[in-house]
Amino acid sequence: MAEPSLDVIGVGNAIVDVLAKADDAFLAAHSIPKGGMILIDEARAKEIYDAMAPGVEISGGSAANSIACLASLGGRGGFIGKVADDALGEIFRHDLHALGVAFETAPLTEGPATGRCLINVTPDAQRSMTTFLGAAGHVSPDDVDPAFVESAAITFFEGYLFEQPIARRAFVKACETAKAAGRRAALTLSDSSCVDRQHTAFIDFIGAHVDILLANEREAETLFETDDLERIAERARALCRLTAVTRSEKGSLLIPREGEPVAIEAISPARLVDTTGAGDAYAAGLLYGLARDFDLARAGRLGALAAAEIISHFGARPEKSLRALAVEAGLIRD
Repeated sequence: MAEPSLDVIGVGNAIVDVLAKADDAFLAAHSIPKGGMILIDEARAKEIYDAMAPGVEISGGSAANSIACLASLGGRGGFIGKVADDALGEIFRHDLHALGVAFETAPLTEGPATGRCLINVTPDAQRSMTTFLGAAGHVSPDDVDPAFVESAAITFFEGYLFEQPIARRAFVKACETAKAAGRRAALTLSDSSCVDRQHTAFIDFIGAHVDILLANEREAETLFETDDLERIAERARALCRLTAVTRSEKGSLLIPREGEPVAIEAISPARLVDTTGAGDAYAAGLLYGLARDFDLARAGRLGALAAAEIISHFGARPEKSLRALAVEAGLIRD
């Protein structure tokens, strides 16, 4: 098999993010769980959007954010996701192409509009998300081009999309394609409530298909049914070749099946503004490093560096060149 031409392909929800500042009273008034993500219908999306403070609208979605950060690192990225044949869908496609990301998934011509995520950010930097999936949940096996998957060192799946049955079949097809080509599959768990709802299905899917698992501490505790970090590590080794657990200001822990865990210190930004996309950025740095065969410590530090840049400002896409920051930190050579 030829060397991969892409570092990472993301498979996830193609969503336009709408970010605005809010207070706890706003969340309570609209029954929005603080710090989490819930799915809503189109009517409720309009109601919340109309009530939100002025904000910014940018192409988003967890896996797409990771691929955008990968591009900022100088990585070669691709994306598989579903938008509608509408104005927001064209904006989403244009944004990825402008970053140099390969994105050729055919748009949905009948059915719901392009999805959007309404993100209300409280003064403590917590982001509370209400998501209308729209077209995003319609990724199907037909959208998985085997040649495209074979071209990437790692194919990276978004846990949010796992809940859609047709998309889950697309995940399996892509994983089987990657494995047959000698490539790797990675999965981010995305949200603890998602893990709780799909617990058995996640365990089965990870055990059968996933090489690299990413989770924050709460997601890992939910998946492995313990809050003891040593037990999490023990169960992670039994399930997956490599598990990355992010722990906010405590840094992260990389748990390989063979060998000792590798602790990665967090990098504190000059100021904490918005945690939206921190996990997505960490995934980008880690997966870039793994795709380029960096050792675990170096790959993990890239993840920490990318996350620190993201949480220093409003929004889930980098404002500074992550590659320039990584070169300055001695993690990447120009």
